Amino acid sequence: MAAWSDLTFDALEHITSLLSFSDRYRFGAVCKNWRSVSKGTQHPPAPQLPWLVLEEESETRKRKFYSLSEDKHYSIEIPELYGRYICGSSHGWLFAVDIKISGIIINPFTRKYYELPPLPAYHKNVDVTTLIENVPSDCMERPRGFTFKEMQTAIVFKAILSHDPDEMSDFTIMILFGQMHSPAFWRPGDSSWTVVDGPKCAMEDVLYFPENFYIISAMNVLYVVDFEPEPKLIEVGPQICPEICLEGCALQRYLIDFDENIILIERFSRSVGNELPITHGFNMIEPNLEEDRLYEWYDIDDYAIFLGRNSAIFVDSSDVPECKKNAIYFTHITESVSPVEFGFHDLGVYDITDKRINTFYSVGVFPPRVDSPVWFTPNSS
Repeated sequence: MAAWSDLTFDALEHITSLLSFSDRYRFGAVCKNWRSVSKGTQHPPAPQLPWLVLEEESETRKRKFYSLSEDKHYSIEIPELYGRYICGSSHGWLFAVDIKISGIIINPFTRKYYELPPLPAYHKNVDVTTLIENVPSDCMERPRGFTFKEMQTAIVFKAILSHDPDEMSDFTIMILFGQMHSPAFWRPGDSSWTVVDGPKCAMEDVLYFPENFYIISAMNVLYVVDFEPEPKLIEVGPQICPEICLEGCALQRYLIDFDENIILIERFSRSVGNELPITHGFNMIEPNLEEDRLYEWYDIDDYAIFLGRNSAIFVDSSDVPECKKNAIYFTHITESVSPVEFGFHDLGVYDITDKRINTFYSVGVFPPRVDSPVWFTPNSS
């Protein structure tokens, strides 16, 4: 009988195509032959639920990840992420900012990364030169300047990629940065970020929808980025009136590409007493650009959507039995220059059918407070 280690490359590669990302790594740990197959396979991992990127462990500096499918934490050594704050994920890459307010994008499992130019100023009166190291312990009043640590978590609200850099070298990074979440972009070879001219109002999300970047404002106005001759925002589509909800207000707006349609998702929240706002529902609207009409959506069939500071992730529950169908998995978005840090208080899964929210994690899995968790699809290509 042949040994397992003597199986042909084709047979082993077929086996890897049936494995999830974490099982593929375990497969590669069996022996040298299997490791080479695991690293060289051209097949994507089997369909899986996304992971959550969590905080850095204070003692080991390892980055913590949470596998939703396994209900399990992993602590992984990624030196390039030491001391960095994760503020976005897209195509299996993470956007991270360090304490000196410089950024990188990195695939944490291939360790390939791009160093990025200095980020634009938070607003016209606040840039890196105005930041302070720490608030003095004997300070009786809040100083006017922001600390580096505060700015690290607030400078970039969202970051997405147009394409996977491993598949297309001519990619674009679009960020929403600063006090008003203004759009800016960078392409390989650029020496600086290019800020996109637009209205003086806060932007809430950005979507790459075949060949164009679309941005939604806090006033529910949809824009497309026009790159020529000077980058600017142009209003498109039908007027979307802000949804009025007696039980709360729109905490966040998201743009997603679902079934080749742009869908606006509004996330509603409410507060009880002095508590932080808590999510209690979602609303879905399709601004049809060709017909210049709005359509309300009431279900997404067998799919689940994963929302947060990531590019939206979709999972077909028929491929992943542990995934809840017709549901929205969401994370809290921490974006504050307040000295009070907060994080894990508003994560859950919203059942679109019965309009109920439940937890997606086991009791005791998460520490009581974490940095803003980010959904992430591992990509080892």
